Amino acid sequence: MDMLKISHVEKHFGKKQVLKDVSFELAPNKIYALLGRNGAGKSTLLSIMIDALRANKGTIKMGDQPISDNDEMLGKIYLMSSESSLDNVMFQRYLKLKDIFKANESFYGGFDWETAGQMVNKFGISLDVAYSKFSTGQKTMAKLVLALCLPVDYVFLDEPVLGLDANHRDLFYQELLKSYSNRPRTFVISTHLIGEIDQLVEHVLILDDGRIIVDQPTEALLDHCFIISGPVKAVDEYTQDLHVIHQQTLANIKTAYVFGKLNDRQAIPDTVKIEHYGLQHLFMYITNDRGLENA
Repeated sequence: MDMLKISHVEKHFGKKQVLKDVSFELAPNKIYALLGRNGAGKSTLLSIMIDALRANKGTIKMGDQPISDNDEMLGKIYLMSSESSLDNVMFQRYLKLKDIFKANESFYGGFDWETAGQMVNKFGISLDVAYSKFSTGQKTMAKLVLALCLPVDYVFLDEPVLGLDANHRDLFYQELLKSYSNRPRTFVISTHLIGEIDQLVEHVLILDDGRIIVDQPTEALLDHCFIISGPVKAVDEYTQDLHVIHQQTLANIKTAYVFGKLNDRQAIPDTVKIEHYGLQHLFMYITNDRGLENA
């Protein structure tokens, strides 16, 4: 399995530039999060990465081969999307779910029918029902079954839990981990429900204002996320040389969210409490902050 390399990709629609010199690599057999606010360019980037949309500049390569117009390489990548345009292409409304799976089996050269049958039963949907008869949540379930059962090396999941309730979202995460364990490959999950995946993903990419501002392993990233709380004066003194990305004060108690290394030579005041915060808060505050120049 070859690495997927995204190099200096730019995309504009008319005068609006959506992606600006985007570069990163996707390693084999790893689960990534691709995060960004609405309009950050996530769906555009994923579409370029499957050659459904052409970049104005830059290249996408698998190993040393460009993916553009390369059926062999594109056959190793699958994008599950909530986009209605893709929905209409991949899921012909008149087809039963089993016929959709058969069509994709033919295109991708294989399909895990055993796992698909188990997932369909767990989700409570039927192979013999036309896709057009499904609810929004059931359509999402059908797409997830397909994404997890195709013999591809890269699976891109763009808002994969749209319309699912909490129980079905949890079931999907369990099935994803089970599928990943049974047949390791690379997943890229783009979602706004960040708190639900921070224990699932191994590497985080954050796209903001058309640029990648974070490209780090999840564990290393979260090791540098600190909540400093206590009396205002004590917190201000302790954090004066740290990178504070968000702060709030209630009465005389201040809470500062710090991203970066703490000063090991600086004593921690008895009145100050230090904890870690999660990926959801990091994402919110650094994208509000528009960058990590001081991190």
